[in-house]
Amino acid sequence: MPELPEVETTRRGIQSHLEGNVIQSVCVRESRFRWPVTDDLQHILPGLTITHIARRGKYLLLNTASGTLIIHLGMSGSLRIVTNGIPPQKHDHIDFIFAGNLLLRFNDPRRFGAVLWTEKPVNEHPLLKDLGPEPLESEFNGEHLYHQSKNKSLAAKSFIMDSHTVVGVGNIYANEALFMAGIKPTRAAGKISLTRYRHLADCIRLVLQNAISQGGTTLRDFVNEDGKPGYFKQQLKVYGRGGEPCTLCLSPLTEIRISNRTTVFCSHCQT
Repeated sequence: MPELPEVETTRRGIQSHLEGNVIQSVCVRESRFRWPVTDDLQHILPGLTITHIARRGKYLLLNTASGTLIIHLGMSGSLRIVTNGIPPQKHDHIDFIFAGNLLLRFNDPRRFGAVLWTEKPVNEHPLLKDLGPEPLESEFNGEHLYHQSKNKSLAAKSFIMDSHTVVGVGNIYANEALFMAGIKPTRAAGKISLTRYRHLADCIRLVLQNAISQGGTTLRDFVNEDGKPGYFKQQLKVYGRGGEPCTLCLSPLTEIRISNRTTVFCSHCQT
């Protein structure tokens, strides 16, 4: 699944092409996604200018003066900037055609993504209004994690992956941040000190920033807006390395399942 760094990489990649550009037409070849694409989208969007492209968690927000187009990449979706006239390939389900012979192409093999339109303030949308803080913004810190964790017995990994706690910390980066912070992923969230949460918040931010700078993690289904894979996977310390030596102490890394997600950690370095 594309995680926050992949989505942010995509946002930055399409931003320079689309901000200030006018949507000329929309071609919907498939409307059956996680939520159906509204029938009137092809009539609403033409003539609107993209004023700003933002991100909230894993949602891309294409803002116009009349409303906001909300795009989620789902399990396997991707967005590409291509030249108008290039024939669509299999799973290229929606084209947003812009001035300047450009189009934004939405590809989603599994169709778990979403393309939604809202004319209300986007932060009031049901999918966004209850989300926690952005991990790269100043309101996210150790104090926030410590306050949210009070009296919670769920695993630390599940806690930081909860979008009500903080948005966008998916499975890969939760594994990596907890390893960097030296916190065992099974430790009860309510049993972690403020000092350790301050360190964890810094680690979450650093891991995500590093991933963004590398262009996102190489996943089987993900390519960025240029059609090129990301390269951060080469630097992963624990995820996908169960049974291999810890990069710090050389002990074999332990692999378990937490909330049905692959979880890898060092039983010696993480407590």
